[in-house]
Amino acid sequence: MRRTLYRDGRIFTAHEPAWAESIVVEGDRIAFVGDTDGAREAAGPDAAVVDLDGRVVLPGFTDAHTHLVMMGEALGRVGLTDARTLEEIQARLRAARDDDPDAPRLLGRGWLFDSLPGAPTAGMIDAVVADIPVYLDANDYHSCWVNTAALAELGITRDTPDPLGGRIGRDADGEPDGMLYETAAQQFVWEQLAAQSTDADRDVAVERTIEAYLASGVTGVVDMAFDELGLAAFRRAADRRGGRLPIRVVAHWFVANTGDDAANLAQVARTADLARDVDSPWLRVAGIKLVLDGVIDACTAAMRHPYADGSNAEPIWPLDALKPVVAAADAAGLQVAMHAIGDRASGIALDALEHAHAVNGDRDRRHRIEHLESVAADDVVRLARLGVTASMQPVHADPAIWSNWAAMLGDERADRGFPWTEFTDAGALLAFSTDAPTAPHEALPNLYVASTRRSALDGSFPANHPEYAVPLADAIVHATHDAAASCREEHVRGRLAEGFAADFAVLDRDPFAAGEAVLLEARVVRTVVAGVTAYEAPRATPRAG
Repeated sequence: MRRTLYRDGRIFTAHEPAWAESIVVEGDRIAFVGDTDGAREAAGPDAAVVDLDGRVVLPGFTDAHTHLVMMGEALGRVGLTDARTLEEIQARLRAARDDDPDAPRLLGRGWLFDSLPGAPTAGMIDAVVADIPVYLDANDYHSCWVNTAALAELGITRDTPDPLGGRIGRDADGEPDGMLYETAAQQFVWEQLAAQSTDADRDVAVERTIEAYLASGVTGVVDMAFDELGLAAFRRAADRRGGRLPIRVVAHWFVANTGDDAANLAQVARTADLARDVDSPWLRVAGIKLVLDGVIDACTAAMRHPYADGSNAEPIWPLDALKPVVAAADAAGLQVAMHAIGDRASGIALDALEHAHAVNGDRDRRHRIEHLESVAADDVVRLARLGVTASMQPVHADPAIWSNWAAMLGDERADRGFPWTEFTDAGALLAFSTDAPTAPHEALPNLYVASTRRSALDGSFPANHPEYAVPLADAIVHATHDAAASCREEHVRGRLAEGFAADFAVLDRDPFAAGEAVLLEARVVRTVVAGVTAYEAPRATPRAG
């Protein structure tokens, strides 16, 4: 079996001891981690040798919450996250239309509510692109802003009812205003665009996502809205490579609230069948995904108390509908992941998990709650007691996208926004991720926000509640070992230790020596997955401190 010696680096193991000089890889596993002399002896005279030249090596990142096909599609759309005014958004849309005059529709992503002078309207888009449908996903992907042509393509009129768990924005006269919230975006826009996409389109999206992740040092992912089309696309990707993938994919199957208990439970049963059928080291269905509420920026997250404007939102999954679904999934051995951004939603999620414990008995479940942006202090303690993973996204707390979020909550609740260290202090497992494409997918800027609470988008913003910043070494562990633990793979990957998967990333800068700020400049120069170099930077970069 082939052996490779990676020698003379600064290797952070996410284990004890925390640092090593060299690694020996045998096949797809790590055979030795330690000093260079010991590594030479373990490697033997016939091993291939890679000089690390003092560079930092980290365990391969696991993005513990992402949306793979959607991310690949988003990378091909007009980016709007850094457009800070309506005029800038309109200029980009006009330029995109001019660049592709034959396009049947225009797709954009990432706009922010606080970039607009008021509520988004179809007329704002019509002013620059009126002849074809325009679909613009908000930064959080929980709302879609469309023009008049898109409303016509979707068949939405004043008589169209709001779907369960969603809302069609309407003006004072009751006419659709161009905004679609929550399930209205999913059921109208996403289904329309999926119907227009081909298998070839999805294959391109998958390959684009894989390439982007490998270039970022990500060796494993957890998809949080898998469906039939996504499963088929990743099976084709594996078939193109003889049955394996370049990255490790764990998936949670999306389960929608249909309003009917039997139909909801049928989705759980389907997922249990898939978990038995789709179970390889490269592609595995682990559980279900439930979206309990929306987002704070659009005031669709379910809160215990109203927003600053007096509004509030009902949960998409009321507790009576949620409990049987969670209990059935738990009984089937599935992991349950629940999107819960508002403090009322996270409380409902924990109530449902307590019910599952009561009816199914105690065991290691590894259920998880996603986002937890505004959470009651007593629920932090309850989450830890129940052994629930806190799955959180540092980039969602970037100060550059904070102002509208904080304004909707008010100072008192905003002061406890994204309280990462409260979860670890309570003893909970904290897994970091990006939720791409709702935020940039790159791992290193995510670590920067996690360890500083400063902006990776705009350095002029002050730190956002730095008391919740996580030390760099801990942040790396949350993005590697703990992210792997969130999908029950902490004994397989996430550390650089003997017997673990040979998944790691080599950086061109050392953030431990030079400080966290270099994470914004650092690049991954090599990504190794299962002992094979899956990505190598096109040009060598000089060693730097």
